[in-house]
Amino acid sequence: MKFKILTLFPDFFSTPLKSGLLGKVVLEEKVIVNLVNIRDFAINEYGKCDDYPYGGGSGMVIMAEPIKKALDFVREKNTVVISTSPSGRVLNQEFVKELADYKDIVIICGHYEGIDNRIIDNYVDYEVSVGDYVLSGGEFAALNIIDAVSRYVPGFMSNESSLEEESFESDLLEYPQYTRPANFEGLKVPDLLIGGNHKKIKEWRLEQSIKKTKKVRPDLFKRYITRKLLGE
Repeated sequence: MKFKILTLFPDFFSTPLKSGLLGKVVLEEKVIVNLVNIRDFAINEYGKCDDYPYGGGSGMVIMAEPIKKALDFVREKNTVVISTSPSGRVLNQEFVKELADYKDIVIICGHYEGIDNRIIDNYVDYEVSVGDYVLSGGEFAALNIIDAVSRYVPGFMSNESSLEEESFESDLLEYPQYTRPANFEGLKVPDLLIGGNHKKIKEWRLEQSIKKTKKVRPDLFKRYITRKLLGE
């Protein structure tokens, strides 16, 4: 899988792309991340890439010309283009799986007041939001997208089956996890988990997932119940 990140701040990604499981698959080149500095395609020798918005208002807007030139430089035949935006489609696990089907993904990192909408209307396949809040730059969102999608690349997880048990995979939040010691300052691990009855453990975990989802994310719980009734 290949990501091409169009950004004004390529240095932002230097440490995250070398850390943890993501850093491992990047090092092994199972995931390729190319950082493209939009300023390399600026309209003048001073690296100008933004300007005041037409119609007035605060802040600056990233100009269409440098982004289009950067896109032309990196885009291939089957490239899908994403723009990070708080007004985009909210990233959830179902959407992550859709994006994981692509092998070549360009992510345009929005900044300031956003990017010229002519780029979005004519060259972007998906506007993507990572939540109902505002970030100081699209680089934070891009990193979320890269990590979430890369988890579906073979070899990312040492145990591929663990993907199926994580939160959101079945519209349920993940069950509680415990490790040694079994007794920590008087706080004990549930006896059932220590007993070794795997059938009972599986039932307990499902029960806990349902209980937590119903309490914390009633929207997900409603979707879970609906799908169960439909036999999905």
